[in-house]
Amino acid sequence: MRLLALTPAELAFLTTPSGGPDDLPARLTRKLAATLSARLRLPISLALHPTAAPVAAPEAPVWQADDALASLWLTRRLGGQRVSGATTFVPASLIHTLDAALAEGWLDARKQGMLPAALTWHLHADLAQATLAVQLPHSATDMTRWARGVIRHG
Repeated sequence: MRLLALTPAELAFLTTPSGGPDDLPARLTRKLAATLSARLRLPISLALHPTAAPVAAPEAPVWQADDALASLWLTRRLGGQRVSGATTFVPASLIHTLDAALAEGWLDARKQGMLPAALTWHLHADLAQATLAVQLPHSATDMTRWARGVIRHG
């Protein structure tokens, strides 16, 4: 049986160099959008925005979800169709989901290099607009240790 020749599009895809370690923000943005869309059963888009570096780096990633995202998460995960009101309570299930996506994204990287100090996204969905941020450790070693722990215990 003869194999078909590759198309120009397939050749271009296969010969394009993979991204380096500095594409973590872009990869994480795609991963978070896909994960949140699946969990919330709602099309989600995330836009990465510039973030000021925190004064001190945490030992493990620290997520900051605003009231709108917490309300959207609770409403959709409990089967609701409309978001009303706001909650200041950020569910642990949301943080665990975000941790798992970040850990997988970090460990999937071919090379783990420099980490940004923090990342911020604006989330857009039909039901809500929200903000999500994360502060990251400065050390790639600390990040790898944390990510392996999340995957192991998740």
